[in-house]
Amino acid sequence: MARAEEFEAWAEEVRAEERALRLVRERITLCRRDITKMIATGIEEGVRVAKTADARVGGGQGLADWTGIHGLYRGIMGRIPRSATRRELEPIAEDLTLLADEILSLLDNHIKTKEAIANESQIERHIQNSKPKNLIALEPVSEKTEAARAEPKSETVKSQQQAYPLGLVLDACPDIVDYAKGGITNWRDFLAVAIVVRSMLGISPSAWGAAQSKIGEIPAAIVVAAILQKGTAVTSAGGYLRELTRKAGEGQFSVGPMLMALISARKHKKKRA
Repeated sequence: MARAEEFEAWAEEVRAEERALRLVRERITLCRRDITKMIATGIEEGVRVAKTADARVGGGQGLADWTGIHGLYRGIMGRIPRSATRRELEPIAEDLTLLADEILSLLDNHIKTKEAIANESQIERHIQNSKPKNLIALEPVSEKTEAARAEPKSETVKSQQQAYPLGLVLDACPDIVDYAKGGITNWRDFLAVAIVVRSMLGISPSAWGAAQSKIGEIPAAIVVAAILQKGTAVTSAGGYLRELTRKAGEGQFSVGPMLMALISARKHKKKRA
């Protein structure tokens, strides 16, 4: 009887540990989704970063830009072992929570600043509207100019022959979906998210332009997604992209083998887990 009670107590401890492990994993997953989307929002909205990141997270140095914040996020995620225990994951979850709070604070301050500026603009417009109307005649606008203004600008993506379906690309590089506010359902969505990710990875406009010119707009975006997927294995995203662009120009690189290697690595990782 005593033996049975001891076994039951041990079984309950195991179940409790499993529940705690599941909860900390869920916490990390939620933080990951929140952080990536907030970083993408910060870049798209042009939110300024004034070295306000929590010293406990940023090593006391603070962070000066969104590339630094994203690098810190990748560094924290890179600390997760393949077979992690609850005790190993808890400090990682704590660091991600602190980082998420700091980023949220940055975005909140940005919204408050925008609201203050908007209020000032409303007051200024009210003052201007209270003044007598300017009687100076405006320069007449030609019908051609009016038509040009009325005509919507084309935002079509360059038509390119695709060797690989979007589903395959996302299977190889699923992390890029985290940075999409409304998901990725077509190549236009993929390109838009790749531009944001390119910026947060610290890839310069010149390196990005050279890659687009040499290997094409969508293949260059696929490479950016692959670099993101590789995580901390790529220490210099810009330099890596330039090297692949150079190899592509010499016929030594194409996106196909890169995608296949990423898919294979993910499958092996799942098997080990």
